[in-house]
Amino acid sequence: MNNPIEPLRVTSLKDACVARLEEIILSGELPIGERLPAERDLALKLGVSRPVLHEALVDLAAKGLVSIQPRRGVTVNDYRQSGSFAILSSLLSYNNGMLDPQFQRSLLAVRILIERETARLTAAHASRDIINDLRGILAEEKAANPSDAARLTELDYSFHLKVALGSGNLVYPLILNSFKSVYTHFTAAFFAKKASTAVIAEVIAFHEQLINTIAAHESDKAAAMMEAMLVRGEKQLLDSM
Repeated sequence: MNNPIEPLRVTSLKDACVARLEEIILSGELPIGERLPAERDLALKLGVSRPVLHEALVDLAAKGLVSIQPRRGVTVNDYRQSGSFAILSSLLSYNNGMLDPQFQRSLLAVRILIERETARLTAAHASRDIINDLRGILAEEKAANPSDAARLTELDYSFHLKVALGSGNLVYPLILNSFKSVYTHFTAAFFAKKASTAVIAEVIAFHEQLINTIAAHESDKAAAMMEAMLVRGEKQLLDSM
């Protein structure tokens, strides 16, 4: 490594340790396949205790950034091959809120794939409770201040999560929650760009139409509507960036 690793002086040493190690790995300062210094040496360089460093390394291993092997130490992984959904928020933080364009397109494509299916399944067998919950969220969206991007982001996420919950598939809501911070980053940017414009009313109208389609148990139509809504939102966001 060319640059010395500076000691950390913050309240949450473990979180700061994770952030610093992510930075030197994602930047390429520690290349793929390189072994990290021994925990004792690395802890001294970072100015943290070995237990704090070890907790940070366990976090990084869970994200797929490193591999921890007994008696062989810690090795930097190629996160594209070994990374999990948890790494998406780290990439977003490292890039100051921006993702590589190919990564961004890939993420949005996965979202369409998943949410198209959740809409189809929810329309196939949505319970009255799910439909009522969706209508409750819709009422809150209609009552929200159209310039309050944070509130609109919160309600929009609740809407999509409720559709996922209505699918009856236990994994789809978990997938959405696993990259909630990335998901809401993009929707927050969208609502901030479109605050107090006619686009906000369009989104709410889309939600209302989708609820009506789900209530009518029109599965294929619900799937197509969800895809159209997400594609349109993606285009409007990218056009304004």
